[in-house]
Amino acid sequence: MIPFLDLTPGEDAADLKAAIERVVSRGWFVLGPELEAFEQEFATASGAAYAVGVGNGTDALALALRAAGIGPGDEVVTSPLSAAFSALAIMMTGARPVFADIDGERLTLDPGTFERAITPRTRAVMPVHLYGQPADMPAISAIAEGRGIVVIEDCCQAHLATCAGQPVGSFSRAAAFSFYPTKNLGALGDGGAVTTHDATMADTLRKLRNGGQSSKYHHDRFGVNSRLDEVQAAVLRERLEWLAKWTAQRRALAARYRRQLAGAPVHVPRECDSGHVYHLFPVLSARRTALQAHLAARGVETLVHYPVPLTKQHAFASERPADCPTADRVCSEVFSLPLHPAMTMAMIDEVTAALRAFDAAA
Repeated sequence: MIPFLDLTPGEDAADLKAAIERVVSRGWFVLGPELEAFEQEFATASGAAYAVGVGNGTDALALALRAAGIGPGDEVVTSPLSAAFSALAIMMTGARPVFADIDGERLTLDPGTFERAITPRTRAVMPVHLYGQPADMPAISAIAEGRGIVVIEDCCQAHLATCAGQPVGSFSRAAAFSFYPTKNLGALGDGGAVTTHDATMADTLRKLRNGGQSSKYHHDRFGVNSRLDEVQAAVLRERLEWLAKWTAQRRALAARYRRQLAGAPVHVPRECDSGHVYHLFPVLSARRTALQAHLAARGVETLVHYPVPLTKQHAFASERPADCPTADRVCSEVFSLPLHPAMTMAMIDEVTAALRAFDAAA
């Protein structure tokens, strides 16, 4: 069997155990020294001036939008191909998500469709760096800057990614990251962070995540309870030390896939930027169901990310989403092959050999 993912701690197991014991022995579990240290270390690793730890990636997006002044009556343009939590975060602010179609190769927000989706109510754009592939941020940023539109980056699948040589998250007022266990930098539970270069925004975010408190028992604004706890912060500090190595392994495995899949019965989306960090390895096929069944019969687990475009989700029906035909097609064809740092090149060869055998088996 080649499982899609194994979340059991591996080479970092001893580090994680020591980190948890450090927190337990200190007896400080919320808003303590581990979080403060992780925020500084993650900001440095991400090329940002500040990082603010929050409870999860969804809250990171919603609070980043709120800190940027986005709220009821505003429109935020985003991608229809993502986890639903991206657009749900927009709705959490009271704003309206507006879906603009994707680039069929990059699988991220297409700058042209973004520009055509702009209305007098458009206050922000939220590109999603999906599967670890950065969106076309130079083009998107240029359009946004020319129209006075705030950019908030969804980096939940793109830790340490770069775009045109520049860290993702650095093209915007703020960027949101998720530390859900499956992410490239994953916690042992939920977690998230917002990065920014703006000291005022960072201060606002710290207040918003902690009930809007300016000081203890003094709530100056409507905030939420969304704090990255000390155990998760300690775990993430240890895993951050491994992340560069793990990212290099992901890129090497992906390069092997690309070589071995030449001529296979799937379409492999292009690597549009060398800063891709391969959170997932998606491929496309009109024969997806049959291919997945064929691979499962040979012990290869695959998953679909994501089968339903956000424009077709009932949760967003009231937002009157426009048609996004490219996203519709991709959602009907995309599926993800196993790719994670614990895999070996031999496993990649097994997966690709099984894919190559599909036509013969059919």
